[in-house]
Amino acid sequence: MQPAISTTRRAKAEAEADHAASTGGAHDILIGMTVPLMGGRWQRDRIVLGENLPPAMAAGIARSGKIAIGLDHADTPVLALNGAGRISLSYDPAALPQARAALIAASAQGGWPVAGDPQSLALLTLAERIAASDIPVLLEGPTGTGKEVLARFVHRLSPREAGPFVAVNCAAMPEAMLEALLFGHKKGAFTGAAEAGEGLFRAADGGTLLLDEIGELPLALQSKLLRALQEGEILPLGATKPLKVDVRIVAATNRHLAAEVEAGRFREDLLYRLNVFPLRLPALRDRPGDIAALAFAMLLRHAPAPGQPGWIARDTIEALESHAWPGNVRELENVIRRAILLAGNASALAAEHIVFDTAVRAVADTAVAAPALAPAASGQRSLSDVAFASEARAILETLASHGGNRAATARSLGISERTLRYRLASMRGAGMLAAGGAA
Repeated sequence: MQPAISTTRRAKAEAEADHAASTGGAHDILIGMTVPLMGGRWQRDRIVLGENLPPAMAAGIARSGKIAIGLDHADTPVLALNGAGRISLSYDPAALPQARAALIAASAQGGWPVAGDPQSLALLTLAERIAASDIPVLLEGPTGTGKEVLARFVHRLSPREAGPFVAVNCAAMPEAMLEALLFGHKKGAFTGAAEAGEGLFRAADGGTLLLDEIGELPLALQSKLLRALQEGEILPLGATKPLKVDVRIVAATNRHLAAEVEAGRFREDLLYRLNVFPLRLPALRDRPGDIAALAFAMLLRHAPAPGQPGWIARDTIEALESHAWPGNVRELENVIRRAILLAGNASALAAEHIVFDTAVRAVADTAVAAPALAPAASGQRSLSDVAFASEARAILETLASHGGNRAATARSLGISERTLRYRLASMRGAGMLAAGGAA
């Protein structure tokens, strides 16, 4: 293991790097358009930007707990992980939108949120203020939108940062096991309890407990959770005396809890106790400004080795941003991992490397004079099905209105002609178009 550098050397390295950042010169445009998007002091104070940072300096910055990001201009852009806390970003000054997304992704290394959309940045600013308090937090939003990442964000910015962060999925196990897991149990409290268990509340004492899928918590356990929130104490299974605990609760759900209360599946008093300050995470399709940055973050996570793709082409970003993302961030990660494998030794991910998780979508018949669609699947359709149908219909209607002229259609839709070709080919290959239709 390499010995830690002295305080003096560390301070010198940081000062030199800060100077490099302040005199970035050729990178001022990129820095100026990106740093305001970095979510506030919590992120800006963690990164050090510099031009062609020497390896020794970057290593010293990383050992100090910050992230060293070396900037450079290059004809072949590359975002590379050079070691823990050390990242290099070589970019084409003529392609600043991608460079900005890559820089946002680099600055979020270490499990921090990736945000480039104004809606997401506003949410993080609010979460930062809430983190300073000790009130319960309710995170709402569709599955796969990053609720656990936001919960960890709240914990890391709170006075409890030095304490434990414990997460449990309330839908992952039977009620009897969940009660013992949450509140603990005495030895012999039930069959098979050969040893006492402290439970997750006590494991999270002094820290934060994330109760994921809180809407799945059985009613009997909801009353015990309510007492833990109100009185700050729990009663382990088999015990006769309650135990004091100091735990901040962050609850997450993809359900509408008010509707669950009306249906009799969730306690109204518990909802009021949890709902002090709800934070709602929008679906990925509703925050398109995050997609490029998240894609680069996934690339940095899954393709850090030399010889693997180090960039995402512009038409690829366009294809990603035109997708409806029914699977949200989880689907995006699947798509990027799949693209890395398909890209092989290519230097960048191209549009032809993108294969979406849900390629087959039912498209309803339309009376508009447009190229024929394949027959719609029978049965009920989800909201994501409707979104896909709307997207396909918009493409085909616009194509028909321009007499099949793809260039005019692409301009009208605000996408590149290559992206349009890719979308039409995907629709035909997935059976969304009748044979010989449109594409």
